[in-house]
Amino acid sequence: MDSGVIVVGAGIAGVACAAELVRAGVPVRIRERGRVPGGRMASRRFDGRPADTGAAYLTVDDPDFAAVLDRWRAAGLVREWTDTFVAYDRAGRREVTGPVRWAAPHGLRSLVEELARDLPATVDRLVMTVEPGPAVDGTRCAAVALCMPGPQAALLLDPALAAATRAAGEQRWSPTLAAVLRFPARRWPDFHGAFVNDDPLLALVCDDGDRRGDGAPVLVAHTTAEFAAGHLAQPTAAGPAIEQAVRDLLGLPEPAELVHVHRWTYAKPNSGADTAYHLDDDGIGLAGDAFGRPRVQSAWRSGRDLGRALAERLPAVRG
Repeated sequence: MDSGVIVVGAGIAGVACAAELVRAGVPVRIRERGRVPGGRMASRRFDGRPADTGAAYLTVDDPDFAAVLDRWRAAGLVREWTDTFVAYDRAGRREVTGPVRWAAPHGLRSLVEELARDLPATVDRLVMTVEPGPAVDGTRCAAVALCMPGPQAALLLDPALAAATRAAGEQRWSPTLAAVLRFPARRWPDFHGAFVNDDPLLALVCDDGDRRGDGAPVLVAHTTAEFAAGHLAQPTAAGPAIEQAVRDLLGLPEPAELVHVHRWTYAKPNSGADTAYHLDDDGIGLAGDAFGRPRVQSAWRSGRDLGRALAERLPAVRG
């Protein structure tokens, strides 16, 4: 029997879980289906410039996560962005203040990549099954940590793993489409980000040039769940409608010269669980931002706490 833990998913929850196990001396391996770590802290390059297509920003109020952010800041990986957004609704346009939002000049994915840098991860590795034993695609292990949205975890789980299957099935998620829009020039009114209320299509628009700090004429728009649900089969076809909605909102005279649409079938958990993670007697753990508020910080804390719980359960396999 393999004595280590297999972590499936190299988003921030999976990386935080694996880092905690490594710190405790528990053998661990990460399996990630994508080409790079990041998960929903995703960014994509367009002509060499990154644009965030997943999470829009970070907020921090947990001291332990603040310590992680301080390390990122010292390395030049994050920058303080803004505490002021605008909100559009039936009453018009108004400013709203809130917590400080942090952004990443090289894309939010770079933060996960930094945390994963010294961890044993295999990318571009699609996991098909998690079976009793536990075992991942036939490889026995001491425990499995599924760090992904519950509906995706449920597809991997053998029904005989009843507790994990039930916990994954209880999660409810909403979709979104994220559209990167590059314009010939910056012709919109000054703003950092905009919450769009009472709109059938748009939910959030961020000035990516302002967020990144390079002034590029790039906006990133996130749609409502209702609009996304009708375009999950062909997300690219929604590009013209999203572009027009953004132009109408901001009064933009020129069309975008680039429109890229990314589909997130499981973008946001609809309700948080009462616990910080799931870990059952079958050796199956679940972690992510479904265990708390839908924030990057919640995903990190969930993964870290699951890693700590697994390390306490598996002292015999250390070293």
